[in-house]
Amino acid sequence: MKFILDNIFLIGIALISGGALLFPMLQRRGAKVSQFQATQYMNQSKTLVLDVRNAEEFAAGHLPNAKNIPLADLNNRIKEIEKSKNTVVITVCAQGVRSANAAALLSKAGFTQVFSLEGGTEAWKTQGMPIVK
Repeated sequence: MKFILDNIFLIGIALISGGALLFPMLQRRGAKVSQFQATQYMNQSKTLVLDVRNAEEFAAGHLPNAKNIPLADLNNRIKEIEKSKNTVVITVCAQGVRSANAAALLSKAGFTQVFSLEGGTEAWKTQGMPIVK
């Protein structure tokens, strides 16, 4: 007990830093899909590939048949993709962070099958998958 009281400050710092490390894992950001799984969805069913990067990033190269709606505009432009509420939607960005936020937003809006592409377009390119410019 004396040890705990003498080192309460250090124990507090250890608990806070441990919590900070666990916090990102505890946040629910939606389901993720690998490049292989995304390709399967795209080949087997009607799938909306939603690129949430800005227009310049999109123009530099994107997945085939992708629709571009930047994450900042997604709330205002969600009606453009309403017809895809019951189909598979794969959100894409450069590295998978913005697309995870978009997937969570779409899930809250009632989209039933929303996935975020793991690693984004960077991982897609690394795997040698096709990019359209």
